[in-house]
Amino acid sequence: MDAILKAEGLKKSYRSLPVLKGVHLNVEKGSIVAIVGASGAGKSTLLHILGSLDSPDEGIVEINGTNLFAQPAKALAAFRNKNLGFVFQFHNLLPEFTALENVMIPALIAKDDSNKVKKKAMELLSVLNLEARAHHKPGELSGGEQQRVAVARALINSPLLIFADEPSGNLDSKNADELHQLFFQLRKDFNQTFVIVTHNLAFASMADSRVEIKDGVIAG
Repeated sequence: MDAILKAEGLKKSYRSLPVLKGVHLNVEKGSIVAIVGASGAGKSTLLHILGSLDSPDEGIVEINGTNLFAQPAKALAAFRNKNLGFVFQFHNLLPEFTALENVMIPALIAKDDSNKVKKKAMELLSVLNLEARAHHKPGELSGGEQQRVAVARALINSPLLIFADEPSGNLDSKNADELHQLFFQLRKDFNQTFVIVTHNLAFASMADSRVEIKDGVIAG
């Protein structure tokens, strides 16, 4: 299989404190990669750099052959919106919009046809067993439902990769297990690639690869 993501020599410091000290990582298309490590080890920093939400002090990230940090800021933002999906610990749904409208937002930003976007968003909500909740606002949804809406939003542009930062960290064990199983189902149905920061070692053990960050590098 081909690597859809390649990272080489990633270094990052904050206020002269080194967080990443030379990280190398390849992610195969259609794989689920779990990033684990102690609190403060640099897991989220790494994820944010891989997803171009932050930039490294040194190093290269290539996604599908595109060197992210060689792009002008506007081009990088467009690439990120079209090709990368994100799921965070807190769903970050816009409270004034319905579930359906929240899912549609990244595709509308990409200036896709609104009728086609609405149809696809409804299809995704249906796949995630949320069709009946499409016209409810986030405050009317359970925590598990809110996170599934966030997953649908991450999928709307058929991204090359989905990055998730502690996506089940705010859920009870039942909803966390359901969310983790959903990732595997989406990988099966859409050949979707996931890079997921998690403290959940049971989930990490089920991933295709488990990457441990320790002392600013990948352990082992």
